[in-house]
Amino acid sequence: MDQQYLLIIVPLLAGYLLDLLLGDPRWLPHPIRLFGNLISFGTKMLNQGNGHFLKGMIMSILLCAICWLCFAGTQYWLLRIQTPVFYYLFSSIFVFFALANKSLLQEGREVFDTLATQGLDAGRKRLSWIVGRETKSLSENQIRTAVFETLSENLSDGVIAPLFYYAIGGLPAMMTYKMINTLDSMIGYKKEEYFWFGKFAARLDDVANFIPARITALLMVLIAFSKRGLTYIFRYGRQHASPNSGYPEAALAGIMYCRFGGPNTYHGQLVVKPYIGEHARDIRHEELRKVMYINHAVTFLTVLLIAGAYIIYAVTT
Repeated sequence: MDQQYLLIIVPLLAGYLLDLLLGDPRWLPHPIRLFGNLISFGTKMLNQGNGHFLKGMIMSILLCAICWLCFAGTQYWLLRIQTPVFYYLFSSIFVFFALANKSLLQEGREVFDTLATQGLDAGRKRLSWIVGRETKSLSENQIRTAVFETLSENLSDGVIAPLFYYAIGGLPAMMTYKMINTLDSMIGYKKEEYFWFGKFAARLDDVANFIPARITALLMVLIAFSKRGLTYIFRYGRQHASPNSGYPEAALAGIMYCRFGGPNTYHGQLVVKPYIGEHARDIRHEELRKVMYINHAVTFLTVLLIAGAYIIYAVTT
């Protein structure tokens, strides 16, 4: 097999296995923290005075360009000095950093376990670590529902979307997507202080996630062999404030035959969202296992499809 294909396949498989084994240890320095620090610095410097939208757009484009150039340049340099082992090591580590499936599932499981062993108040507090909504008045079922919503949504933007961009543009595209996603999570809010400054970042994230969100939803129903899940994608996929998040949520609501969405409180304000699904029921503790299986299986299948596509292309050309 041509080495150029191994340069893509080997880091993909190694990074996936590292994420499967290690997750995201809190003690390990993470590049997303650096992205966050850069965004915070730029926001502090630019989000003032006039021209908020233009300043936010320039900052977002500049940070994405710098990100792409840094990773593309580093990979190019490592190949030029003819040290493939360092290329593979560098690329594999950052593929590992870009994937977040194991840590995502760990967070969801910890919420479920805390709720089961320590009670409602502890479950509410633990959930607040991973969601933006206020949790102080949520019921046990609302907590479990919030976890399922988070797992489905973040399967798309935390796992499948990075893999999608890796498939079409290698590590530089993958990490640039992570910069876009981090920009959206930090300044893409509709709060007054970020409304104009973060609007471009929010729209850029919407565009970047358009295809991956729909791929994620389809893979979920394929893995689960769920006809109802497929029906829900078309029926409820657009029933969300985000143009993308509703699709994986609708898929999971159909697979699990439950209902997501509805009213929730964010930053002291009641936000009434449309319901996704039609069967309001209590979610049981043990059902988390099925959702975790779906996330693992969709991630594995995506990695397999990307690696398989490159191998087939390599041996047929």
